[in-house]
Amino acid sequence: MPFLGKDWRSPGWSWKKTDDGWKRIIFYGHELEDNNKEIDLKALCSDNKENVFVGEVCELASTKRKKDLYNNNTKSQFVFTDKWIYVQKGSTKERHGYCTLGEALNRLDFSSAIQDLSRFNYVAKLFQLIARSQLRNLSGAAQKNYFNILEKIVRKVLDDHYNPRLVKDLLQDLSSTLHSLAIHVGRCVLVGNVNIWLCRLKTIHEWKQQLNNLHIPKQICNGVSFNELPLHTQNDILCKLSDACDIINLGQATPTLQSLSESSILWKKLCHFHFSDKQFCKNLVLSKSDHVDWKLMYFTLRKHYPMREQYGDTLHFCKHCSILFWQDCGHPCTAIDPDSCLMPISPQHFIELFQF
Repeated sequence: MPFLGKDWRSPGWSWKKTDDGWKRIIFYGHELEDNNKEIDLKALCSDNKENVFVGEVCELASTKRKKDLYNNNTKSQFVFTDKWIYVQKGSTKERHGYCTLGEALNRLDFSSAIQDLSRFNYVAKLFQLIARSQLRNLSGAAQKNYFNILEKIVRKVLDDHYNPRLVKDLLQDLSSTLHSLAIHVGRCVLVGNVNIWLCRLKTIHEWKQQLNNLHIPKQICNGVSFNELPLHTQNDILCKLSDACDIINLGQATPTLQSLSESSILWKKLCHFHFSDKQFCKNLVLSKSDHVDWKLMYFTLRKHYPMREQYGDTLHFCKHCSILFWQDCGHPCTAIDPDSCLMPISPQHFIELFQF
């Protein structure tokens, strides 16, 4: 049986069955006949690598690149009425097959989710995990959707100046993964033409430059400024931050904030928030000793234990229906008490749901 697809295992020819056997179908045959009258095939086979000549089929590489670029720039739109997906890991009598990560990426309406600030960090973190380890597992349609949503994420940061550091880390991880897969490992592990991936790598580099050149204008406020707030109010605001980088950056604004950001009580609360549930450091974090450098303790523990993740809104999984969905969109549940079956899904847990 002849192979009909275009990938590294086949030259990508198409065939049809006739009475005399299988015959190869040559697309654009009339164009090739006209071009062969004017183009010297020997010139195409010379040292000029701009053109490609294989057997009886001659296709200009420039034309091929135009088609690849067109396919890459085509926006794949996925419009689904239901904003949930049934997660199935094996075949049963009722259902056959399984659900993939690419299907979930297309069905769960992440394009609308990034417009909600309570979901933006969640989606960005999820895309970062996909960029690190799951990019090669996405189908061609899911890859298009992934990069279309990623473009919207970058555009939102450039327009609204919201959390550029998180998106910079996402693009850095994605760039490193693509550079490794497309250049060092080889195109055999990637779905699609290698020229498309090199084009995407170039686009990511341009996005990184735009974010590096991003300047957040100073806002003019006619009301009470942050520096005019009482010290205990400023300290309470610092205690609400769960990211050490945000605390350090805020401490560089004024000498007063610098003093508040170095508070031992502040860093002790941060250690308690992130590491109090860890088995080996629970007693240490809950210690009442005043002779501990809690800032140093925080950065030491961060090297050995994962940080506690906190998001405004997350995807939820119904254990009764095995359905993944956004909570405000709902899903068709047959449980007597649907709320008791819901389980919030972290970005890492989302990836693990589709590992078979």
